[in-house]
Order: sequence, then structure tokens, then C-alpha cells
Amino acid sequence: MRRVTVIGAGVIGMCVASYLQRMGASVTVLDPIEPGKNCSFGNAGSVSRRACVPLASPGMLKDVPKWLTDPMAPLAVRWSYLPWAMPWLWRFIRAGRRSEVERSAAALSALLDPVFENYEPLLKEAKAEDLIRKDGQLYVYESEAAYQADSSGWELRRRHGARIEVMSREELREFEPALAPSFAKGVLLPEHGHCIDPFGLVRALADAFRRKGGSIVAERVLNIEMDGDKPRALVTAIGRHNVETVVVAAGAWSHQLARLFGHRVPLETQRGYHATLSSPNITPRSTVMWAEKKFMATPMQMGLRFAGTVELAGLDAPPNYERATKLLELGKRMFPGLQGSDVSRWMGHRPCLPDSVPVIGPSLKVKNVYFAFGHGHLGLTAASTTGRLVAEMVMGAKPCIDPAPYRIDRF
Repeated sequence: MRRVTVIGAGVIGMCVASYLQRMGASVTVLDPIEPGKNCSFGNAGSVSRRACVPLASPGMLKDVPKWLTDPMAPLAVRWSYLPWAMPWLWRFIRAGRRSEVERSAAALSALLDPVFENYEPLLKEAKAEDLIRKDGQLYVYESEAAYQADSSGWELRRRHGARIEVMSREELREFEPALAPSFAKGVLLPEHGHCIDPFGLVRALADAFRRKGGSIVAERVLNIEMDGDKPRALVTAIGRHNVETVVVAAGAWSHQLARLFGHRVPLETQRGYHATLSSPNITPRSTVMWAEKKFMATPMQMGLRFAGTVELAGLDAPPNYERATKLLELGKRMFPGLQGSDVSRWMGHRPCLPDSVPVIGPSLKVKNVYFAFGHGHLGLTAASTTGRLVAEMVMGAKPCIDPAPYRIDRF
């Protein structure tokens, strides 16, 4: 029986572990944090099957001054972190070249297209089918000009198979009456959906994994012991774990582990925030994305969550919860009649690569080591296909999609 150790118990790591287990491997997961308690805990919950447009785009250089001067901008860089962020930002801007955008879009489209079907067996085993709903996603714009500015992105989605329904102001009001009358344009993506409890989803996957004999160990990996060109043991603060095959799925900390195997990866943490309003008096019929402000409203079991935006400040800086408060203020502008009771605020670290395409596949420097990280804003969406693809590569099965676009040596 193949013995595999997965580093990371977020939604990516648990989907990898679950698919490996389904294919007959003996699997152990290592993570110092409870499954799903890091980035997976507070994400926006969108399952965005057609989100093939990378974050980088042509002409982005003109936006850099705003990133540096407005701490509340949809994308903001803390001045104190700028020297460390500059190499990544330069790669990010270069990834916005049209040819690079096309390459990234093709890679993302292939990864995201089968996400719902790849979630099905995992949700069934975890008795969690009710946690993911296929109820579409609505983008809203306050002006025709803003919609037209995004036209290349919508055309890119269409070319990769997306069904898109454009709505006028009147149609938008009929579809979602609680929206502010200032919204002039809407775009519905009926093939999208959302998770009503992202933390609950990862917890359900972890519980099912344990029921089938899997082990989850609450330890942080600090170092690697090698046996020639293969890993022999993972060293933690408590001890060591002998290993045969290793999968690195540690989110925003993955590049630190990849470096232990000889890989230097341009991974940056994009800090995301949420504000969740419990017991709201308004529940939208689907997730709603305010396109100009780059944030999303998602109806969840625990309330209405407003999540999104990007802050570059590294892994160690304290949160700026004013960004979460700003999301709630924007949410009340989106839904003028919104009322609710308690508000929870959260910050998490998204693992982001300059081209928006994750690293999925084997190490090219050592044997029996695989990677699954860098999913950025699409971790929840892409987790099921990533889990299946990694398991197939580890177990020597035919991969469900071409793994070449996700190679670690593309940078």
C-alpha cells in the first residue's frame, strides 16, 4: 500500500488526502491547525466554475499608484512591506501581458470546468451534499462604463465556454430586489455556485477521512530529512515522521516547504478579509459580486458574508480590521435595507502566484514529492479537481486533465 503524507489540512489538503484514500493509499495529514481553520475558514464561499480570468490584466501598471497610496483600495500594499513585495509585483504586472493572460486562462479553465463533478464523490462520502449549492453568481456594476471596461474578461470567459446572461437595470431589480437602485448592469453566471459553510465543508471532509482510517496529526513541519534523492522523514517540533511520499499543500506557507526540496517559487500571501453579519434581514438568492469594488456578498448558514479585496503585507503583520469594517459598509451600500445583529471580522492569507495558476504536480528535483498550492482566490473552487489530479499522479493513474500548465518549473 502506498504511504502518503500530506502537509496541510485546508480544503486543498483534505481533498488531496480524500482522493488518495479513495484510490487505496494510506494517508496521514500534518497541520498544526485544526482542519479548515486557516484560509479555508473565512473565504467568500464562491464555487466559480468559469473564473478563468487571471487577476493580472493588460494596462495594470497605471493602477500601481493607487495600490500604494490608498490603504482601503481593493488592492493595497503596505508601505512597510513594499521592498519585499516588489519582486512579486513585477512578476504580477508581467503576467498581465495579453499572451500570458491567454495562457493562464486556458490553464484555469481546464482546472475549474469539472469542479462540481469532482466534488460529488467527496461530498457523498462526507454526507455534506447540502453544503455546496449550484445557484449561480451575479456580478453587478454601477455604470455601463465599468461593465464595458470588463468586456475583455467577459469575452475571455465566453471563449472558454461560460454561459453569461447580461441584465439591464430593470432586470437586475427584478432578479434581486434588495439591491441598491444605483446598480445599472448585471451579469449572471448560472454555472457557478457557493458553499454555505466553508469551514463546515473541510471539517466534514476531515471527519469522513478519519472514519475511513486516515490520520490527522496536529504538528508543524519544520524540516526534511532526505535519503539521497527521496524524503526519509518530516521533522516537527515534537518529533519526526518517517515518510514515503509527500504532498505539500500548506497554502501560504508552501513556498517555505518547497524551498527545503530545492524549489524557489514566487508565492505571495494576498491577505483577504471578511465581515459576516449574523441574522440578516436580507438573503440574496445567490452570491453577488460588486465588480468595481472587488468584493462578494455570500449567503451562508451563519449569516451574510462580505469578503474579498487584496492586501499585500506578508504573513506576520497584524490585521487591519478597518478593511473588514469597510466591507460591511460597502455591503450596506449594496443592500440599503440591510440590518443584522452581531458582526464577526476575519483576516486570512491566500497563497497567490503572479499568473493566478496554482502549482500542481511532482517535484523536478527530488523523487516522491508533489505540490498542490498557490490557488489564490480559487482554493475552494479548484480543490476537488486538484485533489483528484494529485492523487492520480501519485498513484500512477491517467490524469483527469493535462498537468503540464501547473508545473513548478514554469517560473
